[in-house]
Amino acid sequence: MKNSSLKFRLHTALVVPFILQIVAAVGLVGYLSLRNGQHAVTELANQLMTEVSNQTDQQLNDYLSIPHRINQINIDAIETGLLNIENFDLTGSYFWKQVQAFNNVGYISNTLADGRFIGAGKYFPGEGVIIDELSARTNVKVATYAVNKQGERGKVLRFWTDDFVASSWYIEAAKAGKSTWSSVYSVDEINFISLAAVRPIYAKNGKLLGVTGVDLQLSNITNFLRHLNVSSSGRVFVMERDGQLIANSSSQPSFAKVNGKTQRFNALNINDPLIQRTAQTLKNRFSNFQRITKRQTLNFQIQGQPHFVRVHPWHDQFGLNWLIVTVVPESDFMGQINANTRTTIGLSLVALMMAVLIGILTAGWITRPIERITQASEDMADGNLKQYVKHTRLVELDKLGNSFNRMADQLKELFETLEDKVKQRTAELATANHEIITLNERLKEDNLRMGAELDIVRQMQQMILPNPEELEIEGLDIAGYMEAADEVGGDYYDVLNTDGVVTLGIGDVTGHGLESGILMLMAQTAVRTLKEIRETDPVRFLDALNRTLYKNVQRMNSEKSLTLAILNYSEGWVSISGQHEETLIVRNGGQVERMDTMDLGLPIALHDDIAEFISHISIELQLGDGIVLYTDGIPEAKDINKKQYGVEQMCEVISQNWHLSAQEIKQAVIDDLRGHIGTQKVFDDITLLVVKRTQLGVEKNSQPQAATLV
Repeated sequence: MKNSSLKFRLHTALVVPFILQIVAAVGLVGYLSLRNGQHAVTELANQLMTEVSNQTDQQLNDYLSIPHRINQINIDAIETGLLNIENFDLTGSYFWKQVQAFNNVGYISNTLADGRFIGAGKYFPGEGVIIDELSARTNVKVATYAVNKQGERGKVLRFWTDDFVASSWYIEAAKAGKSTWSSVYSVDEINFISLAAVRPIYAKNGKLLGVTGVDLQLSNITNFLRHLNVSSSGRVFVMERDGQLIANSSSQPSFAKVNGKTQRFNALNINDPLIQRTAQTLKNRFSNFQRITKRQTLNFQIQGQPHFVRVHPWHDQFGLNWLIVTVVPESDFMGQINANTRTTIGLSLVALMMAVLIGILTAGWITRPIERITQASEDMADGNLKQYVKHTRLVELDKLGNSFNRMADQLKELFETLEDKVKQRTAELATANHEIITLNERLKEDNLRMGAELDIVRQMQQMILPNPEELEIEGLDIAGYMEAADEVGGDYYDVLNTDGVVTLGIGDVTGHGLESGILMLMAQTAVRTLKEIRETDPVRFLDALNRTLYKNVQRMNSEKSLTLAILNYSEGWVSISGQHEETLIVRNGGQVERMDTMDLGLPIALHDDIAEFISHISIELQLGDGIVLYTDGIPEAKDINKKQYGVEQMCEVISQNWHLSAQEIKQAVIDDLRGHIGTQKVFDDITLLVVKRTQLGVEKNSQPQAATLV
């Protein structure tokens, strides 16, 4: 055999893989460092955006609940009589005090169904909280009053006209019949946007008296967003589903005064590039903002830069449906991580160079002693057996050198004594070979003797099985089948006809082989003997049989036992006793009744006295009815996939073929069983006995005393 042309020096084989491992480790460390940094950034960004979204959600819940709570307070005051909606002087002063008590509230009012109006609020420049009234005493015009510090009305600042009942917020509240929100509107006089919480006022008879409302300034939401701890260039903004901004955290306002009118900005056209591009990206992703229905975190490329975006739908029980959007550029987090990554790569390169240098020095230190051993081995191969390897400080290589030195000494001694040892070993092998041949001859003799004994037992078993003539009993159609898994099986069945009583026996001895076969023969002989002496009592019958076999098994020093069922048939009745597999009673139409025998006895030869456990049951068989007995080798037979045949499948085959003869029924079951087993090995004995009542016969010739069933 030729040596491979691709060879390496040990020094190279040690250094190169070491360097490759270090390079791979350094590269992997750098890669994992970068990946972990990116993963940490993603996790940090998600946590930050989730926290900001949750804080904004809570702030909106708290802030926007204020006007509805005020409405509830005012409704309660009206319903309890503390506040008279007809007394505009009292109501105006009451609202004036409430507006001063709640800093974020811009206006509180009552609009009555007949068009009258009373309200107080902060919208008139330079006058603080004013009171508006529309009633008969104001000539059906809205009069705006200045109010002093004691809440007393002063001069009329202006008169103006308005039809509050025709306003959209009044119509929406009256139509809803409950608390709701108006649309977001602007107050041009003081340049802010507001939102009104409105609620209808009803009399006790259900008549609509008017609508009470509280206007809430939305600018405070912007103040809250600007104080949130978002990243240095991140943004959080709240918008309606049409994109109109409610508030945002940037320096750009969500509304502005244009030509004397307050104009709201849409997230798509606000003068903040990050908010504008984020809104446009969301719209492109979802087609429109209405389709965003659940909280989700997204990764977007905005102008080629990665950004994290958190979309948080928010709504309340009164009809608001907004979006909270948080956007954070990845670059806000990556600066320090990139610096750490560069430091890690630099340190890894330094470690790589140091590791390579140490690896080269270490490889030389290891290979030099090995090269000395290699040279000494080559000298020994050339015939110079007198070799000695010097010691080294490396423990393992020093042990190798010592072993080499001992081997050299042993080889030298071996060559000197080899011929004598060869002769000695040859003589020892010849002796051992003679002993093996003798043992093989003895084993062959034992196998032949045991095979002959097993063959005799097997023949005896087959000889004592019922022959075809014994199965021909008038009035009954009988077919039996038994196949042993080994040369000598442990299954037993018998059919005995004595004085008009047909006795059916079926049993299964534990295990297989010679002992099982002997116990099966003893069982058949005992059953036959008890039958011949006309023992008819089931308890005495099985008790005598058990004691006989138990004592024989004890004499054999064996632990074998068997399940055994004895059935006696006469005059259309069958008696069943003994513990075995289920007895199948098949009715004329093919219906199968499964009779459990667990309570009819105990296994035979397991205990010396089982009389108290023996019982029996009697069942009537009509013409066309029958009995099927079997051993567990049938239902427990497995196919190549370890699936058992099962009692259910056997019952189905019996039911489908019950109109046939007993022989055909038996063959149908065996054929179906063989089809199930296929190429799988048979591990247990297979025994089947089919008995079918065809006509009156046996009972006609029965002796009077034979009518008693065992």
